Amino acid sequence: MNGWKRSGRGARAKLVANLEVQEAAVLRGLIGEVRQMLAARTEENPPDELAVLTGLRTGPSTKPDDRVLARLLPDFSGDDPDLSGAMRSLHEPELIEAKDAAATVVLDTLPELGGRVELTPDQADAWLAALNDVRLALGTALDVSEDLPEELPPDDPRSAHLGVYHWLTFVQDALVQSRMQLL
Repeated sequence: MNGWKRSGRGARAKLVANLEVQEAAVLRGLIGEVRQMLAARTEENPPDELAVLTGLRTGPSTKPDDRVLARLLPDFSGDDPDLSGAMRSLHEPELIEAKDAAATVVLDTLPELGGRVELTPDQADAWLAALNDVRLALGTALDVSEDLPEELPPDDPRSAHLGVYHWLTFVQDALVQSRMQLL
């Protein structure tokens, strides 16, 4: 991938990129993993009889134990655990739904074997949200921080995946820059 380019003008403007087969496979795989994690979190929540009667969905009131999932679903309030739990219970289902919807847009617009991707501004926004989730998940799993060097020693088990993280950063940054041109 060489970045995103603007195609067309006005309401017909789109963002276009070409992805290699391997790039499409990596992106599909990582987005699929994030979706699976979020789906598993949803399935952990037992059915609520009151929610069935009222139509008001609720989620778990506790933070996920898995640190990657906890990064994707952060606390809503750090100061008050009771408030945070109540906010999580009310809003986590919608947050998971929004993350899944963004991932679905990526999977629907990304050719399975790579190739040309054309995005409307709304689709580009969904891509940005999904790319952000993938980067957060991978960055957490790899312990990415400001102190982490650009390259790791070959014997570091994270070294092979750090290149993928940097590539995702490039894809996201290039899409942000191109998306800003459509404003």
